[in-house]
Amino acid sequence: MRDTRIQKVLAEQGVCSRRVAEQLIREGRVKLNGRPVTIGDKMDSRADLLTVDGQRVSVPKKTEKYYYMMYKPRGYITTTSDECGRRTVMDLIVDAPVRVYPVGRLDKDSEGLLLLTNDGEFANLLMHPSHGVSKLYRVTVRPHATEEQIVALTNGVVLDDGSRTLPAAIRVAADEPERTVLEMTIREGKNRQIRRMCEAVGLEVIRLRRSALGAVKLGMLQPGQYRELTTQEVAALRAAASRGKASAVIARNTAANDARRGKTRVQEGGPRRATKKSGGGGGK
Repeated sequence: MRDTRIQKVLAEQGVCSRRVAEQLIREGRVKLNGRPVTIGDKMDSRADLLTVDGQRVSVPKKTEKYYYMMYKPRGYITTTSDECGRRTVMDLIVDAPVRVYPVGRLDKDSEGLLLLTNDGEFANLLMHPSHGVSKLYRVTVRPHATEEQIVALTNGVVLDDGSRTLPAAIRVAADEPERTVLEMTIREGKNRQIRRMCEAVGLEVIRLRRSALGAVKLGMLQPGQYRELTTQEVAALRAAASRGKASAVIARNTAANDARRGKTRVQEGGPRRATKKSGGGGGK
């Protein structure tokens, strides 16, 4: 029985978000049993064959979800495949019982904590930019970082696209004449954000490692190693993202209410229609 929307299946299997799935469907890149699908089409995960760009999307019969953390080494790209033949993080995870997908990204020259899962809803919850799960990075920069540069990074800087970053928590871990090691905690997920923040104040990142995501820490993992998250770690990440989601909803509602009240005040304080004064009884 075809009872599950295809864009939901793609999201749940971690292929992409539902919004991206709809775009792939519009472009004719998603097929069911060899035929292009349309938005809203449903499938039977037990019988139908679903493909994206000709690659089969494995839909496990079991609904069990898997969650891993990996120490992504430098030199690997965070994607499921690469047309240029470069090494990807999928080359490192070899014994998962189901196909898992990266949650978010670390660029090729960055290293550290990366999550992988087959739970699309969990991945989307964590990746949403407004949910604000904290990310801790150990960042080595050159030349020596001045107090003014560190204060600027802490307060937020304007990036090369004109957007401004939110305040960051920064601790100086090591300070040498030619370089500085910073521990930076941010709650956003802009593309290459740490590197762009440092570039904005005249610093070059020469090493970048993500050490923690929310309450989950890299710990003793070595580059290329991975392990399953504990039930407690998954629950902590989900709770952190859910709190961020609730805060974002409250902030949006507050802003909308403020805007409505402001509009009402403007309307009430606007010019009033002139009225004709009485002639005092007519006098005739």
